[in-house]
Amino acid sequence: MSGHSKWATTKHKKAVIDAKRGKLFAKLIKNIEIAAKMGGPDPAGNPTLYDAIQKAKKQSVPNKNIDSAVKRGGGLEGGGVDYETIMYEVYGPQGVALLVECLTDNRNRAAMEVRTAVTRNGGTMADPGSVSRLFNRKGVVVVPKSQEGKEVSEDDVLEATLDAGAEEVIDLGESFEVQSEATDVVAVRTALQAAGIDYDSAEVQFVASMDIPVSEPAAAEKVFRLVDAVDDLDDVQNVFVNADVPDDVMEAVEA
Repeated sequence: MSGHSKWATTKHKKAVIDAKRGKLFAKLIKNIEIAAKMGGPDPAGNPTLYDAIQKAKKQSVPNKNIDSAVKRGGGLEGGGVDYETIMYEVYGPQGVALLVECLTDNRNRAAMEVRTAVTRNGGTMADPGSVSRLFNRKGVVVVPKSQEGKEVSEDDVLEATLDAGAEEVIDLGESFEVQSEATDVVAVRTALQAAGIDYDSAEVQFVASMDIPVSEPAAAEKVFRLVDAVDDLDDVQNVFVNADVPDDVMEAVEA
């Protein structure tokens, strides 16, 4: 199990019980606006928008908020904001690498806030390219194991997605993560739907090509503190990490 997957699992559990749900909603709404702006407001013809809407619905974002975001992004309603995507590269404790993806309407504010959060929490800003080379863009579809009274197995997922481009199915404990080439994420998601298998999210992410082992709870706490500090910033949409934290260390940190 990769560090990416463990972190994805932790973030997913955190998102479900997150007291700062409003901040999570804001990030999901931003994704919808950008997808609608880039590919148009019709989910049927815009797979990225379709998946952004589905992810928001899975996190219980109200339909009226989703509809408004689609209209703003698609130019059908006033009040839209011009966001730009900026990627920051960071080194954290234990040599762990972070890619910090921002969606912002103020480049200077985003840069200042990210830099402050990083330096205050034991990280350093890295030169462009030094961290990004450690990650690959991949299609990532998360499939819950328990689905409306039935259990989905790894074989079920593999059988449904192999011909659609799935490269790897990773067991996350309560769900499976299906990785593919970035260009195959829609085909994999569609294949799951055709097989009657539900999914939690389908999107393109940065997946570490090499994980950094973090085997001490104190070190893991420092890594998570840095990631949380950056991830909590309003302009930050995603934080991708190449930390590989064993289950026993993760349990010690959570305890």
